[in-house]
Amino acid sequence: MTLPDQAAAPGGVAEPVVDPSPDGSTTAGNDLAGVRPAGTDTTGTDTGDTDTTGTDTGDTDTVGIDTGDTDTVGTDTARTGPDVPFPTTRRPLPGDAVDFRMALVSSVTLDLPSQHPSVVLRETDTPRRQLTFAIGMPDAVALSHAHRRIATPRPLTHELMSDALQAFDIDVVAVRIVGRTGSVYFAELDLRGRTGRSVLSCRPSDAITIALHQPVQVPILIDARLLESEGDVAPPGA
Repeated sequence: MTLPDQAAAPGGVAEPVVDPSPDGSTTAGNDLAGVRPAGTDTTGTDTGDTDTTGTDTGDTDTVGIDTGDTDTVGTDTARTGPDVPFPTTRRPLPGDAVDFRMALVSSVTLDLPSQHPSVVLRETDTPRRQLTFAIGMPDAVALSHAHRRIATPRPLTHELMSDALQAFDIDVVAVRIVGRTGSVYFAELDLRGRTGRSVLSCRPSDAITIALHQPVQVPILIDARLLESEGDVAPPGA
């Protein structure tokens, strides 16, 4: 008996052809299920071209591949927004370049017949020059108490101010002596708190007294021009 042509299924596998018997039952000898022409059985065959199961071609498998360009998870760009300047009472000029010298309080004295006490600041490094200027008597008493760590029955004004700064977590960064006009000196009190940094213009005696009341040592900085000449020195940016 001649069998009809077998139609090939997709993938080269022949579909089985069943020759029914006259009574509608399937003839055992004609059951061609599982019969495939030679050369068409690809089950388990690795041709190197068609079987891609688990095959890593190096081009298409991109799972877990870090190209170095597209993986941005956790990337720290170090700049997420514009810089916000700290508020200051005096805006420095872009070209400001001031040489400051660190100093310590050497003494607070009253030399008769002068009626005004004097504060002596001395450089910590060579050539250890001095800067001397006069202050008022009440200011000298307060500064002397702070310099010598003399306790008072009740907090004086500068001590109260220092306690308030500490209560609000405001640090005194530095004291700067920045200018002179005649016998009048100009200073800055550099403060830093939770909301930023602020530079306040003040008298040198007030700034130094507050600095001496801090739990940690505060640097006292002097504009080098004040130590090099006796004339007027304009504050930077003035």
